[in-house]
Amino acid sequence: MSEPIIVSCNNRRFGEVDGPGEYRAPWWLPGGHLQTIYARCLANNLAVSYRRERWTTPDQDFIDLDWLDAAADQSKIVVLFHGLEGGSRSHYAITLMAALARLGWGGVVPHFRGCSDEANCLPRSYHAGDSAEIDWILRRLKDQHSGSEIHVVAISLGANMLLKWLGEQAEGANDIVSRAVAVSAPLDLQAAAQQLDGGFKKILYTRYFLRTMRPKVLAKIAAHGLAVEARAVRACATFRAIDDLYTAPFHGFKNADEYWSNTSSKLWLKKIRVPTLVINARNDPFLPEGALPSASEVSDSVTLDFPRDGGHVGFVSGKLPGHLEWLPRRTIGFFARTLKA
Repeated sequence: MSEPIIVSCNNRRFGEVDGPGEYRAPWWLPGGHLQTIYARCLANNLAVSYRRERWTTPDQDFIDLDWLDAAADQSKIVVLFHGLEGGSRSHYAITLMAALARLGWGGVVPHFRGCSDEANCLPRSYHAGDSAEIDWILRRLKDQHSGSEIHVVAISLGANMLLKWLGEQAEGANDIVSRAVAVSAPLDLQAAAQQLDGGFKKILYTRYFLRTMRPKVLAKIAAHGLAVEARAVRACATFRAIDDLYTAPFHGFKNADEYWSNTSSKLWLKKIRVPTLVINARNDPFLPEGALPSASEVSDSVTLDFPRDGGHVGFVSGKLPGHLEWLPRRTIGFFARTLKA
């Protein structure tokens, strides 16, 4: 058995379980950019202990899952799917898992391929529309914990994947998961890419993601002899460029435009039948407010929560220096409404 993984949490404290209502940003943290960036910078000394488990995938690759090291009540398990280049050490994962640990619930963070500090075996990686990966992970978890209520929360890119899966499965998803929460999903990938691939946002955000994405693609070229020019990968400065060169063609799409149009989760919201909460800040720098769905574009099973502020997976609250309590409370509060006695 692997040694527990201890990570620090940047949340000051965790309050009551019940949802706190509408999110309101603190006066000292104005605007979506500050709310996005500062959330990642919060630091404190709340620790989460993980136990790592490795699964072999159906195509003979592997993924790593980080489980809360101890849980008093395994009848309640929350699965968290991380965002682009994220993982169990991301600020949102640590704060949610710390909250679950306090409650004694089970929690697990499955890492998408290549996101657990070790390159995966195959030329493929993960992508925004990989609902098939979500499917086999959730089905295996349900098979192994058939007596447990499985709740799912997904962040950003992982949220797009989850919403797509929920729509594809429709009524069938109720056999696997009880409730779902999607946070800061890039519901319209074309609109999100246009937001991030130009001007100031390209420098502030896209460059941040590409600093880890480019080396991973270069490593795959070296390991598998991929028909991609390393020089072109090194020159990638936009999501369109790297998605055209690698993400789209190596995951079954002609180009970035086909990839984005075929995998955007907004198209699936009408078909969702699992009670699902969709949280997106209207000032999210990654997605224009005009791309958010209206009530008429979602099913009756979907609850839309679009606060004015929050940034992209930010949702900082409280007096300076602030804390990240709101999102775990909102998430767990939504799950707790249908938990069995």
